[in-house]
Amino acid sequence: MNRTNTYSVRQLVLAAICLGLCLVLPFLTGQIQQIGNMLSPMHIPVLLAGFICGPVWAMLVGAVAPLLRFAMFGMPPLFPTGAAMCFELAAYGLISGLLYKKLPQGIFSIYIALIGAMLGGRLIWGIVMALLLGLSGSAFTWAAFLAGAFTNSIPGIILHIVLIPILVIALKKGGVMRG
Repeated sequence: MNRTNTYSVRQLVLAAICLGLCLVLPFLTGQIQQIGNMLSPMHIPVLLAGFICGPVWAMLVGAVAPLLRFAMFGMPPLFPTGAAMCFELAAYGLISGLLYKKLPQGIFSIYIALIGAMLGGRLIWGIVMALLLGLSGSAFTWAAFLAGAFTNSIPGIILHIVLIPILVIALKKGGVMRG
């Protein structure tokens, strides 16, 4: 097997691990009263996939994870939450992977890629929610966007900003990531 095939298989396996984490982590955080869902557990492996697997694999993980989780466990509800999450998480993976790949390597780049992905993904989520709810005859107000994308997500935003850089640095030092 040549070097390119080995790299592709490695990325596929790492993407599959991230997808598996997307399925399992909500069970763990769901046990935490009051803030379990606010921690956005499916976002963590998708963001990590952007750093570890690159933009394309991470985008695929993000797009598939909510659909697979719905098919297996009935959560998240497919309309409108699950459908919007597919686009949001796909954007997270794509943006984190692209920014991290393009920026000079370092801790600052990890934070820029992470925050850029979180902002871009939330913007995509808001656009998709507005479209989906608009098609169903419901309104998606600016207040609903701010609450869903930011206010209710503060515990998850804090967790991601603290946890993801630590994990990326550890995976890099452990040889899981290249570069």
